[in-house]
Amino acid sequence: MDPNAEDVFDSVMWETPSNAPYDETFVEPEAGLPGPGYKQSTGDGDGAPGEPKWEGYLLIQVKDPVKELEGTKDNYISYLVVGQTNLRVFASPTPSARRRYKDFVFLRENLAKDFPACVVPPLPDKHRLEYITGDRFSAEFLERRRSDLQRFLERVAQHPTLQRSTLVRAFLESTEWNVQMHQHLAHPPGPEPASSILDNISDTLLNAFSRVRKPDERFLEMRDGVDKFEEGLNGIERISTRLRARTNDLTSDYHDLAVAVQGLGFLETGITEPLGQFSNTLLEFSTLLKHNNTANIEPYLTHIHSLISYSHAHRAVLRLRDQKQLDLEELSDYLAGVSLERDRLAAIVSGHAGSASGLGIGAYLRDKVDQLRGADDDRSRVEKMRKLDLKIKELQDAVTTAHDTSDAFSSETLKEQAIFQLAKEGEMKELLGNLADGHIEMYRQAMEEWDRVIPVIQRIRVDV
Repeated sequence: MDPNAEDVFDSVMWETPSNAPYDETFVEPEAGLPGPGYKQSTGDGDGAPGEPKWEGYLLIQVKDPVKELEGTKDNYISYLVVGQTNLRVFASPTPSARRRYKDFVFLRENLAKDFPACVVPPLPDKHRLEYITGDRFSAEFLERRRSDLQRFLERVAQHPTLQRSTLVRAFLESTEWNVQMHQHLAHPPGPEPASSILDNISDTLLNAFSRVRKPDERFLEMRDGVDKFEEGLNGIERISTRLRARTNDLTSDYHDLAVAVQGLGFLETGITEPLGQFSNTLLEFSTLLKHNNTANIEPYLTHIHSLISYSHAHRAVLRLRDQKQLDLEELSDYLAGVSLERDRLAAIVSGHAGSASGLGIGAYLRDKVDQLRGADDDRSRVEKMRKLDLKIKELQDAVTTAHDTSDAFSSETLKEQAIFQLAKEGEMKELLGNLADGHIEMYRQAMEEWDRVIPVIQRIRVDV
C-alpha cells in the first residue's frame, strides 16, 4: 500500500463536546409497545417459531453537525451520534461518538457483507441532486443530510440483529474507530468462506440468468408484495412531485394577486387601507404555501424516496434467497449427471452394457470417442469410476451444505419479511402523520390570517 496515499480511515476527533447546543431528550419506550426496536421477547418460549425477537431497545439521535478542519481543503462535517439503550452488549446505556459521512458508509457496507440475509437499510446518496441547491455546508443541506443519516441509523437500531452487532456497538461507543475499521477489514466476523465447489463448475452449468425451477409460493407472494408496494410508492412520489410543482405555481399566483389588489387600492382612495390589508393577507397565505412545500412536502418526498430504496434492499435479499435455492438445484442436477455417468461405466465394466443403452445418445457418442482414442479398456473405465466416486462424494457434501444454507436463508428471509413489515408500517404511520400535521398547522395559520382580515373588509361602507 502506498504510504503517501490518503488514508480512507482518516476520521475525526472523538471527544463529545460537553456544551452541546441540543437539549433533545429521549422518550422511554412504553412497556409492551409493539414495533421494531421496542418489542422485547427475551424468553425462549416467547413468540411463534420463526418470529423475530428483540432483546431490548436502541434509540438514536444524529445532531450537532460541526465543520471540521475549517479553512483547509480537507474540511468535512462530523455529526454527534447519541444513543440510549437497555441492550446488554453496550458498555453504557447512553453511548455517543462523533462520526462523519464516510463512517456511515463503512458501517452500511460492512453490515451488508456481515449479514447478507438481513435487510440492511440504504444510505442517502452523497450527492443527491435534491440537495444541491447551494453550498454543501449550508444549513439546509446539513439538516437534510442529518435527517437522512438519522433515518438510516433508526432503521439499523430497530433491527433485532443489526442493533446488537459488534460493528454497530463500535460505531456508537468506540473512541478508536479508525482502529476498529482496520481490524474489521483485516478480521471480518465469522469464518473465512471456504472454496466452494460451485466455483469449479462451468458457467454453462450455472447460468446467471437461470430461474428457480421450483419456486416457493411464500417468497413469490413476498416478491409480489414488494412489487405492489414499490409501485404504490412510485405513484405517490410522482403525484406528490406534481402537486409540489403546482403549489409553487399557486404560490406565485397568490403573490401576483396580492400585488394586483394593492395596485387597485392605490386607485380606490376610499378603500385603500382595507385593500392593502387584504393584499397583505394574500402575501401571508402565499408565504404559508411556500413554507408548507419546503418544511412539509419536501421532507415527505425525501422519506418516500428513502422508503423505495429501503424496499429495494428487501428485494435484494429475496433475490439472494432465490440464488441460494438455484445453487442447490444446479448442484443437484450436476450430481445426478455425474452419478449417471458413473452408472454407465459400471454397466459396461460388468458386461451389462445393454442396461446402459437407455442413458442416451450422449453416452453412446462418448463410448465411440473412447474407442477411437483407444481408451475403452476396462482399466481406464475403472480409473474413471474411481475419480467419479470421489467427485460424487464431494458433490453429495456440497449438496448437503447447499441444502442447509438454502433452508437457513429461507428461514431468515421469513424473519426479515416480518421485521421489514413492522418497520414499513411504522414509517408509513409517521410519514402520513407528519404530512397531516403539517397541513393542519398551515391551514390553522391561514384561517387566523383570513379571520383577521374579514372584519376589515366588512367595515367598508357601501352607499346605495
